[in-house]
Amino acid sequence: MTTILVTVSLILAIFSGFLCWQVLEQRKLIRHMMESDDIENPEQDPELVLTLRVLDPIAIAKRESRSARVLADRLPVMVRKMVYQEVMKELESELAEREIDVEMHIEYR
Repeated sequence: MTTILVTVSLILAIFSGFLCWQVLEQRKLIRHMMESDDIENPEQDPELVLTLRVLDPIAIAKRESRSARVLADRLPVMVRKMVYQEVMKELESELAEREIDVEMHIEYR
């Protein structure tokens, strides 16, 4: 019985040492990544970014515009771009009315 307890204790000690080594390696990796990314103030909270995606821009364009009904089937990329631009304009005007300063961009992914 003593042999089993000693064996289990050794296995647990080895496993604990392995976990400690992993934590130390991870700290080194994080420190290296922060140095290579030139992060000046690591205590500073990360910047929050809001992402908006229109789920069905073609349907919205067809619903809101007569000309889009004709163009949507022939030029879907242009119609999507126009929908996003219009949504962006409406959001900017709504936020300006409420005196909320924002910086908006359209990103292509």
